[in-house]
Amino acid sequence: MMAVSSACKDGSKIAMENGKYVRYTPEQVEALERLYHECPKPSSMRRQQLIRECPILSNIEPKQIKVWFQNRRCREKQRKEASRLQAVNRKLNAMNKLLMEENDRLQKQVSQLVYENGFFRQQTQTATLATTDTSCESVVTSGQRHLTPQHPPRDASPAGLLSIAEETLAEFLSKATGTAVEWVQMPGMKPGPDSIGIVAISHGCPGVAARACGLVGLEPTRVAEILKDRPSWYRDCRSVDVLNAMSTGNGGTIELLYMQLYAPTTLAPARDFWLLRYTSLMEDGSLVICERSLNNTQNGPTMPPVQHFVRADMLPSGYLIRPCEGGGSIIHIVDHINLEPWSVPEVLRPLYESSTLLAQKTTLAALRHLRQISQEISQPNVTGWGRRPAALRALGQRLSKGFNEAVNGFTDDGWSMLESDGIDDVTLLVNSSPSKTMGANIGYNNGFPSMGSSVLCAKASMLLQNVPPAILLRFLREHRSEWADSSIDAYSAAAIKAGPCSLPGARVGGFGTQLILPLAHTIEHEEFMEVIKLENMGYYRDDMTIPGDIFLLQLCSGVDEHAVGTSSELIFAPIDASFSEDAPILPCGFRIIPLDSATDAASPNRTLDLASALDVGTTGNKAAGDNSGHSGSTKSVMTIAFQFAFEVHLQDNVTTMARQYVRSIIASVQRVALALSPSQFGSQNGFHPPPGSPEAQTLARWICHSYRCYLGVELLKCEGSESILKSLWHHSDAVLCCSLKALPVFTFANQAGLDMLETTLVALQDITLEKIFDDNGKKTLCSEFPQILQQGFMCIQGGICLSSMGRPVSYERAVAWKVMNEEETAHCICFMFINWSFV
Repeated sequence: MMAVSSACKDGSKIAMENGKYVRYTPEQVEALERLYHECPKPSSMRRQQLIRECPILSNIEPKQIKVWFQNRRCREKQRKEASRLQAVNRKLNAMNKLLMEENDRLQKQVSQLVYENGFFRQQTQTATLATTDTSCESVVTSGQRHLTPQHPPRDASPAGLLSIAEETLAEFLSKATGTAVEWVQMPGMKPGPDSIGIVAISHGCPGVAARACGLVGLEPTRVAEILKDRPSWYRDCRSVDVLNAMSTGNGGTIELLYMQLYAPTTLAPARDFWLLRYTSLMEDGSLVICERSLNNTQNGPTMPPVQHFVRADMLPSGYLIRPCEGGGSIIHIVDHINLEPWSVPEVLRPLYESSTLLAQKTTLAALRHLRQISQEISQPNVTGWGRRPAALRALGQRLSKGFNEAVNGFTDDGWSMLESDGIDDVTLLVNSSPSKTMGANIGYNNGFPSMGSSVLCAKASMLLQNVPPAILLRFLREHRSEWADSSIDAYSAAAIKAGPCSLPGARVGGFGTQLILPLAHTIEHEEFMEVIKLENMGYYRDDMTIPGDIFLLQLCSGVDEHAVGTSSELIFAPIDASFSEDAPILPCGFRIIPLDSATDAASPNRTLDLASALDVGTTGNKAAGDNSGHSGSTKSVMTIAFQFAFEVHLQDNVTTMARQYVRSIIASVQRVALALSPSQFGSQNGFHPPPGSPEAQTLARWICHSYRCYLGVELLKCEGSESILKSLWHHSDAVLCCSLKALPVFTFANQAGLDMLETTLVALQDITLEKIFDDNGKKTLCSEFPQILQQGFMCIQGGICLSSMGRPVSYERAVAWKVMNEEETAHCICFMFINWSFV
């Protein structure tokens, strides 16, 4: 049968058996379109039913209706593809325009640098020829004054403020689109049509500065509205207060702001700013929002120093928002600040002197937030934040804000410090009116009785060496039992579910299974929210019983070790099954910030599992990629904060418990960090295999030799012990070795085995063999395990096993064999799971 002509735009022609075309009537098209919207691909029975139900289609053959639906689906697909290509074309045109502008700016910067280089070379030659001439000193001094001009005090009248605003606008634009600052591409950020944008950091300018250019699918006015609400997207911003506002004659707006930022650790004070913000519309339709600190004005409102805050300085910064052809906006973001690093300990100064950290925490945070909002509007069904993205983002904001409040412990929020026990490793604060720290709309009759409810916070900061923050945070997330105390988890849950109660007694259940339930994530998965279910965590009191399962709402970010300058956070809070948006939240958790970004260079890219040992020599990890030259030492600062609700008369007991608990966490983190240290892998202070275990190369040789002896075939096709280890490590099937103890535990796994169990080599030794099998697998294992020891091998039918995270894993079949050492005695049992996958 002849197909419908592609030239038929309205779809109203059909092909008859004789090759002639006839037209559908409007009524017939309407009936077919109605069914198409209900079911784009109806079955043969559904098409016949349509003919019976619609008399107007009775003269049409079912085959002709089938062809109509085929063509209708084809036209729908073509229309969607054309729309998608048009959107991609608009994006590429806008990105091309942005890249061309960036190229022009870079050419101007190169020309300026060449000119300055020639000028300073001439000055150097002049100074060399006339070293005794004092005029040379005068020339150099005048040049320095030119580079750092000292403005006289400004008049804070409307005319004076407008003069400051216009000057701020000019300086900001020269940074955003000109050559006022020497910008260099941020390590690890490559511009392109699918990237977040063009990201750069400053080189050789006062303070720290970052710049980003990108495309967002929002109109300029909407972008400006979002960016002005800084606390909604900038997690480190505590508050922004507009103290005064005035309109200008050119249609702009001048605002006087007071802004407070949280301190990222317990080791340094927080920062605040006294700012002027100028919003104006350019002649080309661009919208500009620029800001700067007001440090030198007369006869106007001022903001005196505030206790517990260090006044920082914002140099001209802001946002240039240009309308994009076809919708959306092109945005230029510049952040340029001086965080007064003199006020913090020297070891922490990299946090306040790094443009890379500023770019990640502030500049990119703004751009990512805009992209997230844009996706939620344009693609509401595919957003990573579910059906209620605004509500979930608000929950994430509350978790982050509550953790920051606990870390900072501001007195105006009701926090007061308790006396130390003589050891200053843990700081304790108590809040007798915690409404601000847990939410403004909390009804204390719902979860917290109004009589005497208080919150205690135990916090500490510690320096870490030679462990990537992302790797450590992932371990803490996936292996909670390594650092958490089951009785404390039960106590925290009891405080939420039944109000403050006494400390847990001896009848506390053991630590159960941890199950991670994904809830939401951002576009680039740099942050995600999840619910943690801790099973079999029963806690009993004489007057009540807490259910055995505990639920935690958890926010996690910075788990990608390849990201540069990213801080890693794991923040969680117990929630009730009937959790509501105004329920109290007591966030606890960890924050790890890299200190190596002081040089604004890429962090070393390391691997921590067995692959790390494949190329380890006298110079350390050779498998570190392009940045292996920086692998000598990595430093980071970890901040820990835990909160507990209690009744006033239990303060002494809770204080003792909290102090001991945080100290135990510190000890656990130090132990884990030492084990995860890639530079210590295989050394005396690093990861040790179980007692009596051979080196990795020797064990790989034993595994392959025993497989060949018992099964008669080669496991791997390679030569040399080193290549055997590499081949085994990268083998596609999961290979795991377990001990011959009464309760076998795993001692070794290749990369596929670690992926299947969702663990690391360090945590592998805490997983027992029976833990990964279901009930049927355990029965088979108990009955067949002696056969492996006697016969030497066993083939296991396909089935289901469990990862360390509780996820089911299916495998096609498995093979187990006895691994013999050089003395021909059994060393371990090796399992190989073939064609495994998560269910």
